[in-house]
Amino acid sequence: MKELFFLVSGEHPTLPFYEIRAILEAEGYRYEVLEELTQALRLKADEGCIKRVAFRAAFTRACCLEIFRCKGNHVDIHKRASEAPFEDLLKPGDEFVVRVRRVCGASPHVSALQLERELGDIVLSRAKGVKVNVKRPQKTLFGVLTKDAFILGLRLAEVSPKPFSVNRKPSSRPFSHPSLMPAKLARCMVNLARARENDVVLDPFCGTGSMLIEAGLVGCYVLGSDVKRRMVEGSLRNLSYFGIKPLGMAVADARRLPFPRADRIVTDPPYGRSATTMGLTTRRIVYDFLNEAKDVLQKGGYVCISSPKDVRISDIGCELGYRHVESHFVYIHRGLTREIAVLKKV
Repeated sequence: MKELFFLVSGEHPTLPFYEIRAILEAEGYRYEVLEELTQALRLKADEGCIKRVAFRAAFTRACCLEIFRCKGNHVDIHKRASEAPFEDLLKPGDEFVVRVRRVCGASPHVSALQLERELGDIVLSRAKGVKVNVKRPQKTLFGVLTKDAFILGLRLAEVSPKPFSVNRKPSSRPFSHPSLMPAKLARCMVNLARARENDVVLDPFCGTGSMLIEAGLVGCYVLGSDVKRRMVEGSLRNLSYFGIKPLGMAVADARRLPFPRADRIVTDPPYGRSATTMGLTTRRIVYDFLNEAKDVLQKGGYVCISSPKDVRISDIGCELGYRHVESHFVYIHRGLTREIAVLKKV
C-alpha cells in the first residue's frame, strides 16, 4: 500500500470522492482514506489501482504517487522538497517537468509559476543526470495548492473530461431527449453501484440509454427496459453507435420487470416533467419499482438510483429492507435537486 493522491473535479462536493472509493471497492482494492481536501483525496492503496481509477472515473482529473504533503507556504514547501527522495523517482537521463495547480484560490501568496521553477531547481540539485523538458517530459511532478495544504506527487495518470463532454454529449448521439442524463453523471452512478467487469447491469427506466452506455463501456453486460417503445428503440440506436450489444431490451413497466436477474441496477426514474409517469407520482413509481427489484437483484447487489430530493429514496429503500449506503444531492435548478442514493440488498 502506497500513499496516493487524486485531483478531482470541483463540480460537486461529495460525488468525486465517493466515486473513487466505489471504484476501489468494485475492483477489489483495499484502501485507507488519509485526508479529504478541497478537490484532492489522499489515501493508501495499491499503486495498481490508479490505472483502474483513471479508466473508470468521471470526476477525477489526475492520479499521483504522493511524494510529500505539507502546509501551503513557501517555507514548509521548500523544507519538505529539500528532504524529498527525488533521486529515487527520477533516474539519470530522465526528462521531467514540474506543474502546480491551484484550486479555489488556495494560498494566494504563493506564485504557482515561481514554485514550479523553484521545485525544478531543487529536483535538479538532488537527482543527478536529469533534465527539464517542458514540452514532452517523460515524468511530471504534479503539485496541488489546496486549502491550507500543498501536495506534491509523481503523476501516473491524467484524466481528460473530453470523452464525457465531447464524445458522448447529446448532440453526438443518434437519439436524444430533453430528459437525457449527462454522460459524466451516468458514469459516476455506474461507479457508485460498484459495477464490475462482466456484471449484469440493469436500467429499467433506460430512456436514451445513458446508464447502459456507461456500464457497457466499463465492461458490463447490460439490460434495459422502458415503458415507451420509442425510448427503447432510441436506446438501441445509441448503444449500437457506441458498439455496445445489450443482453436484452424490452418495452416494459419497471414495476413488473421482465428480466430474471441482475447484479447491479442503475437508473433514473421519470420525474413527470419531460418524461412520462403514467399518471402516477414519482414516489409511487420508485416504491413499486424498488419492491419489484428485490426479486431481480442478487443478494449483495447494489442499486444506484436518482430521484427528486422530496421523494426521499433512502427512506423508501430502508422501509423495503435495503441497506442505505450513501446519498448525494445534486442541485439542478430552483425547482429540482436530485438525490442520488446507493442501496444494497442484504
